[in-house]
Amino acid sequence: QLQVVESGGGLVQAGGSLRLSCVASGSVDIIRAMAWYRQPPGKQRELVASIISGGRTNYADSVKGRFTISRDIAKNTVYLQMNSLRPEDTAVYYCYVESLDYSDYETEDYWGQGTQVTVSS
Repeated sequence: QLQVVESGGGLVQAGGSLRLSCVASGSVDIIRAMAWYRQPPGKQRELVASIISGGRTNYADSVKGRFTISRDIAKNTVYLQMNSLRPEDTAVYYCYVESLDYSDYETEDYWGQGTQVTVSS
């Protein structure tokens, strides 16, 4: 089981930067992937960026070139560096973690409680 806790959200002016952090604590065999999702007001949750155990990353088109996802494997922590923020980046940002159990090769999904990011124009 894992507990997933995000931090780093807040209010920032357009063009500014924020860095989100997410720590996964607990005991699992392996963490296969970590990702950031966001849910803008009145809209569905969407993938922002992901990073798998091999280090490969994937980004939504809307954040490419502005956001960077990185991971500290030893600390089970994933970061999202957000630069050149826009008002349309305003959303609740959620951390997602996928674990793998070696005994049965079953995966399990974990979500954080979310952190609010508000970008003012």
